[in-house]
Amino acid sequence: MPHALSWHVLPGQRLQYRQWEQEAVLFNDLSGDTHLLDADALALLLAVRGGARDVAALRLALGVPDEDQDANGALQALLEQLASIALIEQRA
Repeated sequence: MPHALSWHVLPGQRLQYRQWEQEAVLFNDLSGDTHLLDADALALLLAVRGGARDVAALRLALGVPDEDQDANGALQALLEQLASIALIEQRA
């Protein structure tokens, strides 16, 4: 039986960040880039690091209701955005 894909912080990524009210600056250990993240992106990233790996667990950790399709779409888009800047990845 194949395993479902889940989200993980890339190995070697320490997630060094400084946060102010609604934004944070995060250093990408792997690329050397610095990213400006909003509070939602940082909360999602920290939830992935904290062990919430599948979308259902991430919704629960972030308080996103299952039936809120707009929020679920935004969550998926944010996961893909964090993956595109090499902070997280999907794997089995």
